[in-house]
Amino acid sequence: MDKTVTIYSTPTCHFCQMTKEFLKEKNIAYTEHNVATDLEKRQEMIQRSGQMGVPVIFVGDEMIIGFDQERLASILGV
Repeated sequence: MDKTVTIYSTPTCHFCQMTKEFLKEKNIAYTEHNVATDLEKRQEMIQRSGQMGVPVIFVGDEMIIGFDQERLASILGV
């Protein structure tokens, strides 16, 4: 299973910060897209998820809306 982690976030989002801290604690590499400044990635996030709120997290093809630590840990196996 693809475990590539992508997070769509904004600098002021508390749940985005919590998600990134969790991933760092577990030594999980991730790609971050700041949708506050990157309009192309914002459109990509909306098209992929149907969501306008952040964080939107993808682990491979699995989508997680918001910071759901339990589900994130389960999908990542940590």
